[in-house]
Amino acid sequence: MKFPFPFRQWEAKAGAQFEVAQVGKLRRQIAPLYVLLTLSAASLAFTYRTLAPVWLTLVMPALLIAACMTRMIGWGLMGQQGEVTPAQARTALRRTTVVGAMFAVTFSAWTLALDQYGGIREHSHLAMFVAISVLGCVFCLGYHPRAASVICLIDVGTFLVHSFNRGSKVDIAIAINVALVTAVILKVLRDSFASFITLEISQRALEQKREETQNLCEENALLAQTDALTGLPNRRFFFAELERMLAADGQAFTVAVLDLDGFKPVNDGFGHALGDQLLQIIAHRLRPATDSIVAARLGGDEFGLLIKHEAPDAIRYARWICDKVKESIPLSDATVTVGCSLGLASYPEVGRTAQDLFDRADFALYYAKSHKRGGYVIFSSELAEIVRSDREIEKAFQVAELERELTVAFQPIFATNDLALVGVEALARWNSPHVGIVSPEQLISAAERAGMARRTTLTLFGKALEGAAWLPENVRLNFNLSALDVADDVTVSLILERLDMSGLRPERIVFELTENALVKDLDAARVSLERLRNTGAKLALDDFGTGFSSLSTLHRLPFDIVKVDRSFAARLHDAPGRRLIAAIRGLADALSLQCVLEGIETEEQLHEATAAGFGFVQGYHLASPGLIGDVLAALELAREAA
Repeated sequence: MKFPFPFRQWEAKAGAQFEVAQVGKLRRQIAPLYVLLTLSAASLAFTYRTLAPVWLTLVMPALLIAACMTRMIGWGLMGQQGEVTPAQARTALRRTTVVGAMFAVTFSAWTLALDQYGGIREHSHLAMFVAISVLGCVFCLGYHPRAASVICLIDVGTFLVHSFNRGSKVDIAIAINVALVTAVILKVLRDSFASFITLEISQRALEQKREETQNLCEENALLAQTDALTGLPNRRFFFAELERMLAADGQAFTVAVLDLDGFKPVNDGFGHALGDQLLQIIAHRLRPATDSIVAARLGGDEFGLLIKHEAPDAIRYARWICDKVKESIPLSDATVTVGCSLGLASYPEVGRTAQDLFDRADFALYYAKSHKRGGYVIFSSELAEIVRSDREIEKAFQVAELERELTVAFQPIFATNDLALVGVEALARWNSPHVGIVSPEQLISAAERAGMARRTTLTLFGKALEGAAWLPENVRLNFNLSALDVADDVTVSLILERLDMSGLRPERIVFELTENALVKDLDAARVSLERLRNTGAKLALDDFGTGFSSLSTLHRLPFDIVKVDRSFAARLHDAPGRRLIAAIRGLADALSLQCVLEGIETEEQLHEATAAGFGFVQGYHLASPGLIGDVLAALELAREAA
């Protein structure tokens, strides 16, 4: 059957959700429709009660009214079942069309049967019943025009045919009038329904747009808080979550800061692509399997952890993380191994603000990398005392008269074959009038934090050159450079300028650098070291054997000397230790490097070092650091003894 209105196209355009809205609107108008049909049927039956048979005036109306009440109750129960699904809505609309057609046929048949009885007044009531029923159906089924059209075609068509068959001009006029009114109303219904569909489509489009905008905002917010490389939350999310946990003021938790040990050599040696791959694997290992831990990448090879547990549980997790990170990492072109150091700070014991907790975890990390590399350190009262001490040192450094307060002590280096003095190492000393004697490590750290590393290095180097001027020509001066010194072209230039002005031959100078001072940027370090070495000065790698890539460092940088860390001297008495030390000395010989063993504390260690083939030694057993006058006095005593 074809209908005069493109309902199917409109509904298809509106979509499945439109049918749900259509049923929702229709549900509120079904009850009035069936109440209207019930009352009209009862009124018509009452009019014909004495004129027509009982089955037409009582039985038939009762069945029709019962059917109307049943449908009305069915729609009411549908409303109590909650949200209607698109499939349920589609079924309800189809059923309404079919049931409406059945009702139209049944009511039309009933009215035709009644029209055989009665006179003019009864026939007028019957015509009015048809008109009222049609109009009621059109208006009440306005949100379901398909059903309304079907009912109108059946009722009005039947009424028209019946009126023409009777031949009464009045009946024909009434039927035509009802048909024309119905057609006009259906036209109005079409326009109204089209507006309804347009409005629904617009609302759906607006809702979809809002949903898309909301999803886009959520995605952007997620991207803004996600590290693009690893997929972990980023620094912004880390601090936002930390603030949220503090605002909740609930259970205790621990802030941890993790830094990879040995990442820089992998990144520089194998390339940034494999370095990124390594970070992704580490991030996967850090990604927690529980909601009680939040892991984030803070930047570079540094990660942050929020552990929603007190210190004992946090320590167990930190220990697990250290072991997990140390597992070998298979990359595309190589298998590497790195370590990690962690600093932890517990809330509320050591801090109650995000900045305090992070700063103290970061300080604990710094302390771990300096004193417990590859492990974890918990911020404690002892560390708090170190923090206070560092702050006092920083304050003292800000007002220090460096030329007056800084001094240099010289520790001799001897040849093992005859214990002849071959060099002295210049060691920084600071005796502050405000905080007393400060260790060299604290001095350098304070200078770097105060932005005065260059001035400090040049002051110490000048004093070391002054002392070395008193030494014999065959005695070398060893001077230590920090990471900032090597990375600063201006500092290197000023060091060379001071050396040239001193009149000391560059061949008598040995610049010492620790491996940790180099791995920050090996390429930049190579440029600075080559500048120093091109003058004739020697280069020594200090604390050899304690870094993560000593062998790689020796191959890539122009060293002349390796100074083996003092920890190896303590192992000269055991067979495994002697084999390890022999391997190190063999490596130095293979690379044509002089080898100095530090930390000789006993006569036995001196004999073992000599037997192991070391040509040069240094340690408290032979000589303690002292002023240049002490070194000269010792030299004089040695000459007299000889």
